[in-house]
Amino acid sequence: MVRPAPVTDPVVITGVGVRSPLGDTFDAVATALLAGRTAVREIDLGVGMAGIRTLAAPLAGGEVPGAVGRLERVNLQAVAAALADAAIDPRAAGPRLGLVLGQGAEHLKEWEADHRAAGTTVFTGTGAEPLVERLATAVGIAGPAVTVGAACASSGFALALARSWLETGLVDVCVAGGCEVISPIAMAAFHNLRALSRWGGEAAAASRPFDRRRDGFVMGEGGAFLVLEPASRARRRGARIRASLAGVGMSSDAAHMVTPGTDPRPAARAITAALADAGVAPEGVDYVNAHAAGTQVGDVAEAGAIGLALGAAAASVPVSSTKGLSGHLVSGAAAFEAVACLVALDRQVLPPTANLDEPDERCPLHHVRGMPCARSVDVVASNSFGFGGANLCLVLRRAA
Repeated sequence: MVRPAPVTDPVVITGVGVRSPLGDTFDAVATALLAGRTAVREIDLGVGMAGIRTLAAPLAGGEVPGAVGRLERVNLQAVAAALADAAIDPRAAGPRLGLVLGQGAEHLKEWEADHRAAGTTVFTGTGAEPLVERLATAVGIAGPAVTVGAACASSGFALALARSWLETGLVDVCVAGGCEVISPIAMAAFHNLRALSRWGGEAAAASRPFDRRRDGFVMGEGGAFLVLEPASRARRRGARIRASLAGVGMSSDAAHMVTPGTDPRPAARAITAALADAGVAPEGVDYVNAHAAGTQVGDVAEAGAIGLALGAAAASVPVSSTKGLSGHLVSGAAAFEAVACLVALDRQVLPPTANLDEPDERCPLHHVRGMPCARSVDVVASNSFGFGGANLCLVLRRAA
């Protein structure tokens, strides 16, 4: 088969599918973000966390955290919703529709499910069909399907790969993103790493990005999938264009398995590369959705990277982290936060950082705190930084 010539027009977003703590539709998420409604609460996983206060942001749909099979079900629901929102029929699209799944711990979930079923499997990934193939089969996607693992930036890297597939003409349409679910082993692992918040006060105040009293992140679940396609194709079929994925930047710290490096230059390179790819100067950015999860080291490292990448503009470009409301969706965080950026572009309002009562002086940014901020928004940047030093920045531009 002869591959079509590479696509040169912009890659745009024409579909959104969400499963999240803040709601399961674009409008529900927008309402929750702009109302400052947090989903963080104390939950009971039922096993494995005796004596430990478990703070989390579970799915809005009310499913029980930790239930076997939820990872596949939640991802499938978001993929199907994204395709429906874009009015894409997978079977009509045939092999020209691709799927990129961002998932950082699929085999851990497989091992945990086997253990809870009284199994004895030690090595995983050798028996079950990969999750991405199960998703493709379930919705009828006949084109290329692949999983990208980049820890907490996984679903963002999935969007970046999908964009490159479209730009090189490998596919005509691609659905990309990822969702995460809370499980006892994941919660215990992050707890033992001392990455989770041990907040002793009101649960809703536990996730505190950039705040002086932050003490770790609060795990959330869910995520999002986005449908991407060339702008010319979207216009021909009369699709609703939500925004363009105008720029992508990636880098690696290569500093430590779980702790961000103290040198802000590697992460700043990802932001700088994304802006250059989009043809946007630092002062042309209207909003930055920060990765900031509420960890002592990570938030300071990101503030340094933003300051270095934006230079003098960092004093005036608004920054917020929506993790204060949604919790940290881990593999699904980057795609969900891209949806938060779409909300800012659509509603012309910036979501605030929740619980930012005393900004850390080591994070000298132009914080959006307390209340949403109405302003003209045309260009937004979204940062995602994963364990192991996987750095990503996406630049989204408002649809003309």
